Amino acid sequence: MADRLTLTIDGRQVSVPPGTTVLAAARLLGINIPTLCHLADLTPEGACRVCLVEADGVRGLAAACTLPAAAGMVVRTNTAAIREARALVVELLLANHPADCNACQRNLDCELQRLAADLGVRAVRFRGERRRYQPDDANPFIVRDNEKCVLCGRCVRVCKEVQVCNVLDWTERGFASKVTPAFDTALDGSACVFCGTCVSACPTGALAAKPLYEAGRPDKKVRTTCPFCGVGCNFDLNVKDGQVVGVTSDETSAVNGRLLCVKGRFGIDYVHSPDRLTAPLVKKDGAFVETSWDEALGLVAARLAGIKAAHGPDAIAALSSARCTNEENYLLQKFMRAVVGTNNIDHCART
Repeated sequence: MADRLTLTIDGRQVSVPPGTTVLAAARLLGINIPTLCHLADLTPEGACRVCLVEADGVRGLAAACTLPAAAGMVVRTNTAAIREARALVVELLLANHPADCNACQRNLDCELQRLAADLGVRAVRFRGERRRYQPDDANPFIVRDNEKCVLCGRCVRVCKEVQVCNVLDWTERGFASKVTPAFDTALDGSACVFCGTCVSACPTGALAAKPLYEAGRPDKKVRTTCPFCGVGCNFDLNVKDGQVVGVTSDETSAVNGRLLCVKGRFGIDYVHSPDRLTAPLVKKDGAFVETSWDEALGLVAARLAGIKAAHGPDAIAALSSARCTNEENYLLQKFMRAVVGTNNIDHCART
């Protein structure tokens, strides 16, 4: 077909549209090429050099995430030279990385740690000067530890391309390069809206959600829908000892992908608040007392019917909530218009 080209990867042929990268073509064949700086929803960067491959006609080893597929191209992804180069890249990263995995919030969930294990990197042979930075934990949401940063640029690209906030970028050059807000300020002094999308993109513990950073590794994750508004974002509740300790997003979520707002990702403290109502309340003798749902709903229905009979339907109004789903809000306005008989319905988000 004119609109497709065929190449060979590890002895297997695959046809792809023009503009497809070798990495994407290999994944169509189920061939695993390790990556660190690459994310499918971001512009390819080619920064980490972990996804190196050999291709006929291409000088040296090339990054598969930025190498465009060409008709007739022959690619090898798992030769001895490739394995040695990938392991060396990871070893060099580890040489300038804190060896405190047990104390890191991303322990056992760290992409650098996993790469080292997969590539057989058991020890680091290199010694020399290391970058030294103090963690930025002055805000209540995100801990930024540049000593654990591998300079993959994923946080920079996700902030710029997906969230469109442009808060994070590169500063300095060479060995002193680091990722920071403008003028190397702290996050709470920048234009950051604390959506935490950068945290979801970080492959190491360089960016961590503060609630999870302080709580430690969760016992399990439970997929649910955010209760804060009607958009219906999906995320994973991180649960430890029966308590919700944090939220993580997933790019496979159908509605929002990795995106969340500050309320969805960090507004979890109300879940276990002692002030939350756990049963319906009705006022008796001037004080609220707990009651059953049947009694509470029966009382509401009787009072609404009485007000409507005495003063007409326009004596009743309803205020809907952004914490309800779109379907629940639709039902409330339908109830007010079709059952009560009034258009006195409003929504807290409008104000």
